[in-house]
Amino acid sequence: MHTRLLRLAVASVLAGSWLAAGLARTATDVTLRVATYNIKHGRGNDNRVDLDRTAAVLRPLTPDIVGLQEVDNAAERSGKVDEARALGEKLGLNHAFGRFMDYQGGAYGMAVLSRFPIMRSREVQLPEGNEPRVALAVDVRLPGDKPLTIINVHFDWVGDDGFRFAQAGKLAEFLDGLTTPWILLGDFNDTPGSRTLQLFTARAAEAAKPRDNRLTFSSTEPVKEIDFIFMAPRTAWAADEVRVIDEKMASDHRPVLAVLTLR
Repeated sequence: MHTRLLRLAVASVLAGSWLAAGLARTATDVTLRVATYNIKHGRGNDNRVDLDRTAAVLRPLTPDIVGLQEVDNAAERSGKVDEARALGEKLGLNHAFGRFMDYQGGAYGMAVLSRFPIMRSREVQLPEGNEPRVALAVDVRLPGDKPLTIINVHFDWVGDDGFRFAQAGKLAEFLDGLTTPWILLGDFNDTPGSRTLQLFTARAAEAAKPRDNRLTFSSTEPVKEIDFIFMAPRTAWAADEVRVIDEKMASDHRPVLAVLTLR
């Protein structure tokens, strides 16, 4: 409880730090609606693959940036659909796909959707766990010609955190080499206070969820907070709103939305 209260207090201080320092928001600040969602390749809790339903969950959030985990590209189980492209088209967003591995005649991985032009997309190879893993790093160009890097993650899921911590450590090295502002988001498969999460809380501000609405898995009976959004450098960002979306059917995770402002 103490750790959670401390995280929320830090987030509140960060969100208000501009005003406290006399830094009023300006016309050049950029406000972004950012979401992360493990979509389970569009397969809902009724066992139906339905990307229209997935899109219907995200559309009311009017996101500018979305990190999607468990995304298929031309896999048999998803009807041979390029899911990143399909969801991008349904939501009017640009898309990039990152491949974990070949799967059922296609590929399995993750995606980033962006309202802004995608300048570059690259896969950051991570140590293998129970499955191959990459992080998907996508450079976009914001209004005012501002660069931003979005990094989407989906770490190993088993109880022993050895693989997961190794993947997080490799990603932390990549983050340390970035020179652009960045947003890190995704399914971390670990909880607040874990050594995996501490690697990122040491490097970035967390878009901290409300204490009474922070659990993201499972969607039907949420008991864990494992989906997160971070941003760096800390002093460049404010989190204006963060919430977990009460959606029980479209996936086994609940989506997270954060409204963030970049100076």
